[in-house]
Order: sequence, then C-alpha cells, then structure tokens
Amino acid sequence: MKAEIITVGTEILLGDILNTNTHYLANELANMGIDVYYQITVGDNEDRLYRQIDESFKRSDLVILTGGLGPTQDDITKEVCVKYLNLKMKFHEEYWQKIIEIHNKMKRVPTENNKKQAYFPENSIIASNKYGTAPGCIIKKGNKTIIIMPGPPKEMKPMFENHIKPYLLKDNKKIIKSKVIRIIGVGESKIENDLLDLIEKQVNPTIATYAKDGECTVRITAKSNTVEEVEKLILPVCEEIKNRFKEKVYAEGETTIEEVVAKMLVENNLKIAVAESCTGGMVSSALIDYPGISSVFMEGCVTYSNEAKVMSLGVKEETLNTVGAVSEECAKEMAEGVAKRHNTNIGLSTTGIAGPQGGTTEKPVGLVYMGITINNKTIVKKYIFNGDRQQIRSRACKTLLNDLRLELLNI
Repeated sequence: MKAEIITVGTEILLGDILNTNTHYLANELANMGIDVYYQITVGDNEDRLYRQIDESFKRSDLVILTGGLGPTQDDITKEVCVKYLNLKMKFHEEYWQKIIEIHNKMKRVPTENNKKQAYFPENSIIASNKYGTAPGCIIKKGNKTIIIMPGPPKEMKPMFENHIKPYLLKDNKKIIKSKVIRIIGVGESKIENDLLDLIEKQVNPTIATYAKDGECTVRITAKSNTVEEVEKLILPVCEEIKNRFKEKVYAEGETTIEEVVAKMLVENNLKIAVAESCTGGMVSSALIDYPGISSVFMEGCVTYSNEAKVMSLGVKEETLNTVGAVSEECAKEMAEGVAKRHNTNIGLSTTGIAGPQGGTTEKPVGLVYMGITINNKTIVKKYIFNGDRQQIRSRACKTLLNDLRLELLNI
C-alpha cells in the first residue's frame, strides 16, 4: 500500500508550530509495512488544499490528513475532502451532545459554529476524540481511503492508536514487526557501507539506517504469517549486525545511552560525581533521569568559571595559567577533583568551547576534552564536534556517556 501524509495549517508553514505529526505517522505506517512516498504541508487555503488532495488521491492508496478540524472558518479539511469526493455532510446528534458535554465540563457554552464539528461525510467511519472536540473520520472510495484526524498531537496520537491503526491492520493478513538496533560512535555513511551487502540483497526482512543526535539506529523490518516466523526472519540479521559492530551496539528498541550507563552504575553500585563546564549540567541531568540513580549519584557540579574549577575541584591555578581551562590537563584535574571531593568510584569531567564565539586556530569551536576517573585511574579524550552550540554540547554529553560505558564493560 502506498500512502502519503498531508498536514494542514498555515501556522506550520510559518514555523509557529513544529510538525511532529508527520514524524509520528511515518514511523507508525512504516512499522505496519505501509510505504509513505510523500509528506506535504498545506496552508489553510481551500484551492491549494483541494489541488493537493486531488494529486495525492490519484497517486496513492491512502491519504492521511491532520489539522483543520476546528470550528472556525479557516478549519477547512473536512469540507474540502467532501467537496473533492462529491459527498454530502450528515449531522450527528450523538457527537453534538458529546461536544456539549465537553464544553460543560470546561464551564463554557458551545457556540453555533461548534456544530460544524458534528457534521461528517455520509457513509464515513467516525473516529471519536477522547481528548478534544474534533472527531476524525475514515472515508472509503473504491480501493482508496482518506483519513482525517485533528492536528494537536495529544488528540491525534490516541485517535490513531485506538481507531485508525486497528482499521488499517484489519485487512492486513500479514504480521509486520520491526527491531531497532542502536549504535553509537559510528557515522551513518559508515554503517550503511558496512551493511551494503545485506541492504543490496534485502527483500524480507528490510534494513534501514537513521542518524539522530550523535548516534545511529538500524531498523530491521520483517513480514510473515505469524509472530514466530517474523522473529525467525529478524533474528539472524540482528545477530549479524551486532557481530559486525560489536561493542558499538549499545542497546535495542527505545533504550537510550543514558539509561544503559545509569543502569550499569546502579547494578554495580559504582558511586559517581560529575564536573561539567561546557556541557553545563547536561551529563548530570541525563543520568538523573534514570529512576534509582540516587543510590550512586553523589553530585553534579557546573564549574563554568576558572575560579569555580579551582575552589570546587582543586584544579591548579598553574594549569589554568599555562595551558588553559580547555585542555587535557584541566579535564584530568576536574575528573580527579570531583571524585576525590565525594570519595566516589567514578569522576567525569567536560571542558570545551561550545561556541559560537571563543574559538581560535589552536582551540577551535567544538573542541572538548572529557575526563573519566575510575578507581583512581584517569583517562582524557579529545574531540572536535561539529554543529551549533546546542549540538556540540549534546554530542559531547552522549560521547562521554558512551566512553564511560565502554570503560565499565572492562571492569
């Protein structure tokens, strides 16, 4: 089945709202074995939306629209779809009463234009909205389908999960399942190159690589008649990929590098303290997200100034005066100082230039030194990260956590 997604709303085109619906729907459809060939955003303009629906409906089996289901004049999605398909609208008293109930709970009185949300295309399947006043609907015409859902993600996602997804799966006689392998420390192009022989001969299962936030994922998707058959198809490919990338594979599914490292610390009862400069608390925050980390996490220090590095961590003034705060020596003294201060098994440190200013030829923007002290042994690594200030800090955080993971594997 070929599908495309249309998000409706001038506010999305203007950048006032981040379009997360397309990302969510594309991922869900891919997991169901439905190919998404086009993703389009159209403003609140009747003519442009009509032309887009016409183009999409001609080339795809399934067209999903989100947004434009409100009560105001610029909410036109349902009306334009009805016009395109040459259908009539039907008023549903049941849904009008639900809209009244929602307004009553908010101590509001529905206005006449709210009735617009209780009209649906004739013979359509109505998808109720548990979290808002705009129901969605499914419209079949021949062997093609148009699905309309509200724009707010908090309304759209539950509607898709509870109504749309079961509808799309009911005629699918095949079981479709995916497994995600998470890899860090290798670029997407390198991963694809190393998997090229598998990718070129893929039929079932299929392999797809994705780069995101300093790491990569490999998605293996298989289709068969039973869950057991699907898992048998996925398993050998999964094991082959793990074998090729070895310790660079840190997890499967939705598990993050932060969760993996925090779990290792807790399970091994390894006390840790963190001293951060350029990352400004990101490493500490990432670890603290893990439930139960309080049993091993002693303190996170943001020692941004030279004075703080000296007073809080015992960094030598001589070090700062000779080689500077962004140096291997400073990172080493920071990691050792924070571990000594709290008598922990592990001390971590970051010091660098996140930019956009402050870089020189010798010390460019993106230069970060990171220290790891484990049981009185210290290593320092030097990295130069690309990206803007936020990206540099985020990549430094993930890289340090991964470096710690690799060290912990050898304890």
